[in-house]
Amino acid sequence: MILRKPKLKPRLLIVGCGDVMARALPWLSRRFRLYVSVRSNESAARLRALGAIPVAADLDAGIPLRLAGLARWVIHSAPPPADGNRDPRTRRLLAALARPNRASLSQRHVAPGRLAYIGTSGVYGDVDGAWIAEARALRPDSSRARRRADAEAALRAFARRRHVRLALLRAPGIYAEGRLPEARIRRGEPAIAAAEDSYSNHIHADDLAHAVCLALFRARPLRAYNASDDAPGRMGDWFDQVADLLGLPRVPRVSRADAQAQVSPGLLSYLNESRRLDNGRIRRELRLRLRWPCVEAWLAAQQADD
Repeated sequence: MILRKPKLKPRLLIVGCGDVMARALPWLSRRFRLYVSVRSNESAARLRALGAIPVAADLDAGIPLRLAGLARWVIHSAPPPADGNRDPRTRRLLAALARPNRASLSQRHVAPGRLAYIGTSGVYGDVDGAWIAEARALRPDSSRARRRADAEAALRAFARRRHVRLALLRAPGIYAEGRLPEARIRRGEPAIAAAEDSYSNHIHADDLAHAVCLALFRARPLRAYNASDDAPGRMGDWFDQVADLLGLPRVPRVSRADAQAQVSPGLLSYLNESRRLDNGRIRRELRLRLRWPCVEAWLAAQQADD
């Protein structure tokens, strides 16, 4: 009898394995041998228990050479730093991915073959509630969004230079149980009056995790995707819906002019941006079927469980 060696799974490197990527691990672990960058022993233990191999790497401490030549498949979901207009973390990661693994005798695996990045729809900036497809020019209004746009530019340049199949997922507000604006509602921070309110977009964390998994296999090269659900809504309505779900008082509504003086600058940058994301590309090309096509469907399910 001839014994066949089991087929080895390809390696996948995940850089930045927070809540969303942790939700993707069961699906990914059936298809890949998983390597995950970590910055603490606690994260290493948590991810090892989920079946991943932790690799110590700090994107703030220089080029993370331990990630060099580690995998042909990469998911990058590490956020940029909290200040500035550039993302040095992404640039350090790409510098590492461009280098050969010193333990390898081959130069063929220096760079990944496929790379997916979870960014933000904030790169579009404020468009006064207009519908936006991925071809829209990027006009980030906040430093937070400019850092994300800088990361996208660096990733695109790397992918073109290294012939990497790159997918850019532009995610809006991510929600799930435990990922709701509860603290903001409890503080009673005001929302914009209905007549002046901005449009916002959402995606459930499970749906975003599924989207990035599909992007690895189905995304077209150098392609951006609006990773959003089907139903943009008014921002204040979302706060009201969450307050009702949690049994909390709804936050007061104020005029947009009054909000400039009553709301923190960080939150104000969100309230001042209004757009509606067209998610047709992610449904057509990635063939993503949303578990939660709108926030109302998820909210109704939570209320039914109570």
